[in-house]
Amino acid sequence: MSTFINRRVFLAASSALAVVGPALAQTTHEVQMLNADPDDPRVRQVFLPRLLVVSPGDTVRFVAVDRGHNSESLRGMVPEGSDGWRGRINEEVDVTLDVPGFYGYHCTPHSSVGMVGLIIVEGEGMMDNLEAAQGVRQRGRASAIWEEIWAEVAEMEFVTS
Repeated sequence: MSTFINRRVFLAASSALAVVGPALAQTTHEVQMLNADPDDPRVRQVFLPRLLVVSPGDTVRFVAVDRGHNSESLRGMVPEGSDGWRGRINEEVDVTLDVPGFYGYHCTPHSSVGMVGLIIVEGEGMMDNLEAAQGVRQRGRASAIWEEIWAEVAEMEFVTS
């Protein structure tokens, strides 16, 4: 009987490690929501960093350093099979990203002035939504910022498997 219990305990513990093990390797990345870039105060309404590359299962924490901001995923700029998010104004929001691909986001009240950003989750299938994400129509100053972000992306090398 004790052998059976020990085997059961062993199997349960092994299953728990299989679930917890990968979680231990996950990382939380911070994106600040700011009224001005601390390195160039002329650049207003920004996410820092505005471009972030993460691994599947990582969490991105949007921190409302300055008041009046939120983070919300952009329609058409989230990989298929992944949920978008909508943070509240003046509140932190944690987003765990499991599906490889390109995740565009903005600050709802400041999108047209260019408060936008991009998260890239590396891994197999990450390029599947690139064309769709690049094809989303942007308005106002956001259009020029997205051109800058996509130019940065074009210069990058990725881990796709």
